[in-house]
Amino acid sequence: MTDKGAAGEELPFTAHLEELRKRLIIAAGAWLVGFLACYGFAERIFAYIAAPVKQALPEGSSLVFITATEPFFTYLKVGAVAGLLLALPVILWQIWMFVAPGLYAHEKRFAVPFVLASFLCFLGGTYFGFFHVFPNIFTFLIKFGTGAGDIEAMLSMGAYLSISTKLLLAFGLVFELPIVMFFLGRMGVVDSLWMRRNRKYALLLAFVLGAVLTPPDVVSQTALALPFAILYELSIWIVRFTGKRRAEDVADEDEEAPASDASA
Repeated sequence: MTDKGAAGEELPFTAHLEELRKRLIIAAGAWLVGFLACYGFAERIFAYIAAPVKQALPEGSSLVFITATEPFFTYLKVGAVAGLLLALPVILWQIWMFVAPGLYAHEKRFAVPFVLASFLCFLGGTYFGFFHVFPNIFTFLIKFGTGAGDIEAMLSMGAYLSISTKLLLAFGLVFELPIVMFFLGRMGVVDSLWMRRNRKYALLLAFVLGAVLTPPDVVSQTALALPFAILYELSIWIVRFTGKRRAEDVADEDEEAPASDASA
C-alpha cells in the first residue's frame, strides 16, 4: 500500500513533505482561530476549570499568583488549550487527509467516522477526567498536604493549570485507544489473538503511562491506568469483530491444527 498520485505513480518524498507542510499550516491556522475565539472568555473558562480544586481547598483558601505576569500567561494558556479543543475536528481531518493517499478505496470511507469518533472519544476522556477524577485527586492531594494541621494550602493558578491541562490531555489521549486499535486492526497490524497474548504488557504500559502523565501519587496513576486497561479489553472485542487476521497468527493456528488432529 503506497501513496500514489492521480495517474497511479508513486509520489516522491518531497511531495510528502509538501503535503505535510500544507496540512500542518491548515491545522495551525485552525488552532490560531480557535485561540482567538476563546481568549476573550479565558477568565470564565479558567474559573470553570478551577472549580474542582476550589471545592477541595479548605475554607478561606483560594488560588493565588506568585508573579505579576502569571495571570496574563495563565489566561494565554487557557485560550490555547480551549482553542485546541475547538479546532480538534479540523486537526483530525488534516491528519486523515495526510494518511488517506496511502489507503485503499474501501478504507477511505472511514474518514467522517474517524474524525467524529476521535473527537467524541477525546471529549469523553476529558469529561471523565474532569468530572470524575479531578475532584478525587485534588481532594486527596490537598488533604494529604494539609494533614499536619499547621500547613496552609496556597496553590498557584499557573501551576494548577499546568497540572490540570496535563491530566485532561492524558485522559483524552487514553480514550483514543479504541480508535487507534480499530484502524490497526483494519490494516492487519494487530488482531484480537495478538492483543490477548500481550494483555500483561498492556497492563504494565497502562501504569507506566499513569506514572509519566500524572502527578506522582498512586491515586492519579491508578485513575489513568484503570480506564486504559478497560479500554484495552474493549479494543480486543472491537478488533475481533472488525479487524483482519494477521498472517502469522493464521500460520500458528495451521501449525497447531495437525497436532490436535493427531492427538485425537
